[in-house]
Amino acid sequence: MGNSLTFYTNPQSRGQIARWMLEEVGCEYKTQIVEYGESMKSPEFLAINPMGKVPAIKHGKRVVTECAAICAYLADAFPDAGLAPKPEDRASYYRWLFYAAGPVEAAITNKSLGFDISPDQERMAGYGNYDRVVTVLDSLLRQGPYVTGESFSAADVYLGSHIVWGMEFGTIRPRPAFEEYAKRVQSRDAYQRAQQMDGVDE
Repeated sequence: MGNSLTFYTNPQSRGQIARWMLEEVGCEYKTQIVEYGESMKSPEFLAINPMGKVPAIKHGKRVVTECAAICAYLADAFPDAGLAPKPEDRASYYRWLFYAAGPVEAAITNKSLGFDISPDQERMAGYGNYDRVVTVLDSLLRQGPYVTGESFSAADVYLGSHIVWGMEFGTIRPRPAFEEYAKRVQSRDAYQRAQQMDGVDE
């Protein structure tokens, strides 16, 4: 079992993103639920993720944390799932996967916490301002059904999660392109399996 895979998560966390990705690649894995509080800050779990947060995966001896990294790693580790373009075709894939992990994540988090970036502070913030981030996303998702065009990829797992949650919790105002994109990704069998496994009601 040198390549066994363990998934550390809590159903009420960003672990839902990694769960969806694991279901997309179709690999066998063991789930270990980590409760908030002492369990997540225990020496045993801190040896997996020193940040004391989920999700994390351990694949053989390799540990991966951070949702975007987990998505990218699993796409590469299980190439038969077809969730990453060929290396020579990955410019848009990397660009938008890490746009979602950087500007989108930061802009949505700041908005959720009530932090307003003034025009004078925009140069200090990697995302500039929230409205610009959302407008760029809208432009991207009006160009094709998925992040890289016609084919669903790991980038859609990560970005799709942010779009779905953002509209659900009010941190992203619905737009036609967002609503159509959310319906496409939520219709995937792997997404629906992951939601059921985490006990999330649609």
